[in-house]
Amino acid sequence: MSTIQWDISKITFYVVACWILAAFGGLMFGYDIGISGGVTAMDDFLMKFFPAVHERKLHAKENNYCKYDDQSLQLFTSSLYLAALVASFGASKSCSLLGRQPTIVMAGSFFLLGAALSCAASQKWMLILGRILFGVGVGFGNESVPLFLTEIAPVQHRGAVNILFQLFVTIGILIANMVNYGTSKLHPHGWRVSLGLAGVPALFLFLGSLVITESPTSLVERGKENKGREALKKIRGVSDVEAEFEQIKMACEQAKLVRHPFKKLMKRSSMPPLIIGIMMQVFQQFTGINAIMFYAPVLFQTVGFKNDASLLSAVITGTVNVLSTFVSIYAVDRAGRRKLLLQACVQMFICQMTIGVILMAKLKTTGSLDKGLAAVVVVLVCLFVMCFAWSWGPLGWLIPSETFPLETRTAGFAFAVSANMLFTFIIAQAFLSMLCNMRAGIFFFFSAWILAMGLFVVFLLPETKGVPIDVMVERVWKQHPVWKKFMDTSDIDCQKIKKLPCKMSKKSI
Repeated sequence: MSTIQWDISKITFYVVACWILAAFGGLMFGYDIGISGGVTAMDDFLMKFFPAVHERKLHAKENNYCKYDDQSLQLFTSSLYLAALVASFGASKSCSLLGRQPTIVMAGSFFLLGAALSCAASQKWMLILGRILFGVGVGFGNESVPLFLTEIAPVQHRGAVNILFQLFVTIGILIANMVNYGTSKLHPHGWRVSLGLAGVPALFLFLGSLVITESPTSLVERGKENKGREALKKIRGVSDVEAEFEQIKMACEQAKLVRHPFKKLMKRSSMPPLIIGIMMQVFQQFTGINAIMFYAPVLFQTVGFKNDASLLSAVITGTVNVLSTFVSIYAVDRAGRRKLLLQACVQMFICQMTIGVILMAKLKTTGSLDKGLAAVVVVLVCLFVMCFAWSWGPLGWLIPSETFPLETRTAGFAFAVSANMLFTFIIAQAFLSMLCNMRAGIFFFFSAWILAMGLFVVFLLPETKGVPIDVMVERVWKQHPVWKKFMDTSDIDCQKIKKLPCKMSKKSI
């Protein structure tokens, strides 16, 4: 088999444009994460849809931790993630049957509809339906965009390219926080502006998805070999792509032997990437990051900031989030995945524990922290967000997108996306109630999960830096001391594909 010279590919204006336009799916997702917390802190919004919560807020001194505890208010935030959970499986089918690019088109379309309905909402059911449409858009976008970015990136830049998705998520959160800071002063319809502006990144994604190419892998997978070869030449910027193209064809031929990818996914040999993919999503959410991002304005109000100051503090954390993601783009293909994850576990554990100790000691059910301690809490939140942004945030999407073989890639990633949405829903739905009941103990709860995450990385997460995605089984799973026991070489007899050798050298793919 020919050795693929990955370094001969060129970074052209067109391929960079494809990366950026597709990454607007992350901006769309991030904007929604950031916008919902600020909107739920706006008095005009609460008076119209959640008057009981607004009344409780006016008497916040009665209980500092419980003033926002309302299941219907939490449902406004979390309903999106239930819809995204279900939609991710439909998006998996769409990615396989129609391709990655049409699925991205549908993501932008659903999100545009959600923005229009949410902005125009006059009753609570319209608000929730808008959130569900947002969720379908997120499900389709979060399934298709990371796969698309992984498949069109050359291996030496795959980590950095895929992290563009998370970078745009962080930019979306920052923009949302800035929008909320401005619209909180637009009475009585500032919340409509905040929700309606969600249509802007969705419009960019929709229009951009009409410009980008389909991934060569998806084209070949669906029998369009000539178009796949031309697409590969276009994104690599060179005409000599035959070696890489032959590898894509062989991976597709192997994938065709699997008629039922979801059934194949349940086999023992598919467990390593499936377990890794799902657990990365579970751990990503149980760092407590989305609890902070969803409810940053609420959290800062709880520790004593006034309404405007809390929104401004959320803008600060959003800025830290964006800037820190650039660290991951630089380091992920140099330092590797495991080092970033382990370093972050140490820093996040210290931050969460310290916040918990401060709040337990100093924040009672009434009153607030003094300004000095409140500022310390903001700094600790920023340090927490900082290390999450260069580790579990981007790598939670990167690692599952690169570890599944082609025959189970869309199905496996659908499980990863749905797991992310499920546990995001659980955290979003439960956080305010947990804050009310556990008080400062909620930060110790997340700290325990971070400790478990670190142990998981040490013993079970293999390094995937620099490994081509179509030889993960040979180079990663069959070499790992734990996961190699799950590998069954009889699942697919590689001699059935004459062109596919049973053994691949480290220099070939």
